[in-house]
Amino acid sequence: MSDSLKQRFLQYIHTHHLVQKGNKTLLAVSGGADSVLLCELFYQSGLTFGIAHCNFQLREKDADEDADFVKRYAQEKEIPFHVIRFNTEKEALNHKLSIEETARNLRYTWFEKIRKEHGYHFIATAHHKNDNAETLLFNLFRGTGIHGLHGIQPKREKIIRPLLFLSKAEILNYFKTNNLLFREDKTNKQSDYTRNFIRNKVIPLTESRFPHLIENLNNNIQRFNEAEILYNKALQSEINQLIEKKEEEIYIPIRKLLKCTPLSTIAFELFKNYHFSYEQSQQIIALADSPSGKVIKSSTHQLLKDRNWYIISPIASKHKQHILIAEEDKKVMTEDLKLLLSQNTLKDNFIPKNENIAILDYNKIDFPLVLRRWRKGDYFYPLGMQKKKKLSRFFIDKKYTLNQKENKWILTSGQKIIWIVGTRIDDRFKITKHTKKILEITAIKK
Repeated sequence: MSDSLKQRFLQYIHTHHLVQKGNKTLLAVSGGADSVLLCELFYQSGLTFGIAHCNFQLREKDADEDADFVKRYAQEKEIPFHVIRFNTEKEALNHKLSIEETARNLRYTWFEKIRKEHGYHFIATAHHKNDNAETLLFNLFRGTGIHGLHGIQPKREKIIRPLLFLSKAEILNYFKTNNLLFREDKTNKQSDYTRNFIRNKVIPLTESRFPHLIENLNNNIQRFNEAEILYNKALQSEINQLIEKKEEEIYIPIRKLLKCTPLSTIAFELFKNYHFSYEQSQQIIALADSPSGKVIKSSTHQLLKDRNWYIISPIASKHKQHILIAEEDKKVMTEDLKLLLSQNTLKDNFIPKNENIAILDYNKIDFPLVLRRWRKGDYFYPLGMQKKKKLSRFFIDKKYTLNQKENKWILTSGQKIIWIVGTRIDDRFKITKHTKKILEITAIKK
């Protein structure tokens, strides 16, 4: 091995603080040129390391021969060797994921297991400049925003990439010059997978017009990294001024959000934190002039438009202060309350003398309903009255203690209160001689 290559390798490790003296590193080795060179550099530099090889059983005999090649390499150099076989196709089917994503999940989960069990400080992969360029293009085509343009980082938690200073051409030239062996994965020549398509089709075609493409893209990655640092600082400052946290819920003042510039970008970055897509972030902006009660859901959270606020809460939480009730819901639970809902045809005008049961005119109600805590400024029309009354005054008249007021739930339809739960319904939603269908709600305190 040339001293210049080893020196560049050690300088890159030092510059990015990848490995310290005394560290043990677990190298992910497939048997390809990239990972074998990674082993050579660690070995020639006197660094302490072990080798981990995954057999994904996707290429039958070739996969087994790869495993044998890596095993022999480790034995010849007396390097600790770890190997595993995965039924990747079965795992992909079970988890309904692509082969690519499944293989990635399997190997990194196993690498981390081996790292902890055998006391390795880091896991090293053999990603290089071409991989970095491919990742940049892949993320650019997918539309990941500025966060996807920083490419592959030299270090992320326990994962390090010590070969990002080398191009694929430099790696192959080293093997040619030194007449060393490595395993060639024939599937890399196929373009079925997205990354292979970029590697085999997009980059060669683009390089025919821009010969220094790989170097230029890697230079851009460095600039994107620095731009992202400034971007994140400015962005976080904007977001901190927008969000108000109340237990598990996030409150965002709508009018304040709409004054932000650039609105589209800030909204995307803000709502992305709760797994809303870019398209959903634009839908959320459009909700500003919609009636209260409108809802948008991500995979983990729901956003409720409530008067002058967007309220974000975890879908799975039982401690939300705003709970949506769909038309088909039969039961709703909070930490201190259970509501039972049923829809019935009105057969007579019997109204139960039980404050924990509300009988409402179904046709006057718009779904979804919102169950929430009361707040200052709320008002309703108490049953039997044609005049509105603030809840704060109503509670004083009822001689409620501060604790009783704070723990009071109300049920709303749009912007209208239909029931102070367990106390009084709103006169506008009472049943009349014209009522055909009712919504019956029973409140059970825990």
